[in-house]
Amino acid sequence: MSHSLTAAAEAAATAVKKLSVDAKEARTAALRRIVEHCKQFQGADLRRSISQAATSLLLYFALVAAMIALVRFGQWGLALLLTPVAGGVLVKLFTIQHDCGHGSYFKSRRANDWLGLAISVLTFTPYSFWRDAHNRHHAGSGDLDRRGIGAVDTLTVEEYHALPKVERIMYRIYRHPVVLVVIGAPFYFFILQRFPLASAPPFAKTYSGLKASQIWKSVVSLNLALVAVYGGLAWAFGAGVVALVILPSVTIAAWAGTWLFFVQHQYEDAYWARKPEWTYAEAAIYGSSHYHLPKLLRWFTGNIGLHHIHHLASGIPNYRLPECYKTSKDLLAMPKLTILESFKCARLALWDEAQRKMISFRALKEAGA
Repeated sequence: MSHSLTAAAEAAATAVKKLSVDAKEARTAALRRIVEHCKQFQGADLRRSISQAATSLLLYFALVAAMIALVRFGQWGLALLLTPVAGGVLVKLFTIQHDCGHGSYFKSRRANDWLGLAISVLTFTPYSFWRDAHNRHHAGSGDLDRRGIGAVDTLTVEEYHALPKVERIMYRIYRHPVVLVVIGAPFYFFILQRFPLASAPPFAKTYSGLKASQIWKSVVSLNLALVAVYGGLAWAFGAGVVALVILPSVTIAAWAGTWLFFVQHQYEDAYWARKPEWTYAEAAIYGSSHYHLPKLLRWFTGNIGLHHIHHLASGIPNYRLPECYKTSKDLLAMPKLTILESFKCARLALWDEAQRKMISFRALKEAGA
């Protein structure tokens, strides 16, 4: 009897092991197909790039002009009603600046940089500094041994436990959604990006690879451009008018952009690993979400919800991401993160290496209890 039970247990263990191996092989095969599929969609279409950029810029300028006119005629309420739309278009422009930083919006490096620099005056984001930091984020996304540059700082459960009490409290404050998004986003865009050496994540272990001279050249040139452009508008229309039009629009864009960036990597089944297990392709596809948004929001966000595709192949311009997605059975079969589901991500703050998932402070407390 005991012999038969032992044999059954061994057979069950073998079956489970085989299923695990089969699942891993199927995942690897799907990943290879996705990599090959995405290669077909890299490269810019000059007509589509110019059309998208021109439409977005003209729409934003028209909205700003309309809001300035409304404020000058005393219609402050109507002007403020347009700010969410202006903020949304600014998010769209940021995605174009983002593509320029990846060199995917035009075939010419110079054209990418010139457009990215021009849009940076509207987004308040120093183009060259952000481009370099963001590309480093792509290179090390999901790598537990390379955290801190261009990303939301994330600690493991063990690292959190190892912190002194004061630093644990600071991390909890930092990770609170009100601090991270509502307060932190506009503070980062308006203040910290004027002094980017001070904007390294407070818990980052490293912030290397960026030369101080290059950072400050990017920052100072943008700061001078901001003074010239918005100073000129203030001289022409009044500082109060410009502030009422520009600051709320940029703030809304900062909130939206920061939330998008947060949920694209901070979800329960995200991917984090250490070398040699970590791979770029796995981190891109399984460590970046497909944030499934309504069609209108996809336009405003430049399809950046298809973040897993973007992280795998950043050479794909934003307007080609849907084409890439819709023509791959493997991508269509992958899980989606809905808006309603994304709100639950706000409480996630720690990576549990044992369970291989993001958990909340409450879950950590309950596990300890």
